[in-house]
Amino acid sequence: MNLVISERVLEQAHIKAEELRLEIAVYLYDKGRLTMGQARKLAGMDQLSWQQALAERNVYIRYTIEDLHTDLENLESL
Repeated sequence: MNLVISERVLEQAHIKAEELRLEIAVYLYDKGRLTMGQARKLAGMDQLSWQQALAERNVYIRYTIEDLHTDLENLESL
């Protein structure tokens, strides 16, 4: 499925297509609808730029206890 937003609507909203794509990705990540990786890919950004975009919008990175345990296990296996 493709979502088509006319240039006219973008102009009326005073936003470029790339900016809207980023805002949608941030929103969906913040609401827990996309993972960080999925949202970052939707936004078309590298990891550092994505994290900066989140910080600029006061959106916090979700990092659970399970994530910590996985990271620790991965570190121990090195």
